[in-house]
Amino acid sequence: MNEHIQPVPLEKAYRLLNHGPTVLVSARHEGVENVMAAAWACALDFAPPKLTVVLDKSTRTRLLVEGSGEFVIQLPTVRQLRLTHEVGNRSLHAEPDKLERAGVSLIRMDGVDAPFVEGCSAWLACRLIPEPHNQQAYDLFIGEVTGAWADARVFRDGHWHFESADPAWRSIHHIAGGHFYTIGEPVSAAGPREEA
Repeated sequence: MNEHIQPVPLEKAYRLLNHGPTVLVSARHEGVENVMAAAWACALDFAPPKLTVVLDKSTRTRLLVEGSGEFVIQLPTVRQLRLTHEVGNRSLHAEPDKLERAGVSLIRMDGVDAPFVEGCSAWLACRLIPEPHNQQAYDLFIGEVTGAWADARVFRDGHWHFESADPAWRSIHHIAGGHFYTIGEPVSAAGPREEA
């Protein structure tokens, strides 16, 4: 495993999503793997940590999540902008070589069957909490975070450090039509960062 990838305590896992980044959702079921981009993902609860993500009915990833009962949410970086756009606009239904065409490299983490996208800044392994009504009516999926990791070059000691990391590590935020923003400079109403 990459020496920079460090476990994140589950009580701090919500901080990986709190700034509203575009995420990549990956899953595997019956030998099929896929990755898709999602702009609608957020932290839901602290203990145990939970998150939500919207997975449209037309996506192959949704079928894999429903079949396997697990998925991974990961945070792509500026370096992965093209990859994120590609996996968000290509369908595994139509292009069996979608991941290869988009330049996706998958890695494994101990104890998790679902694939992880290499090069991201953070990863949250999730167990699906089945909520059939929400899934069918709103495409809303709930996951309990069972493991979390982050690249220590940009997230350490329970906090993001975008201001001191190479700008290529910044998260991306999709607004529409293939347009993204990156996370900006830090500002604080309380002054210097305080531990919470």
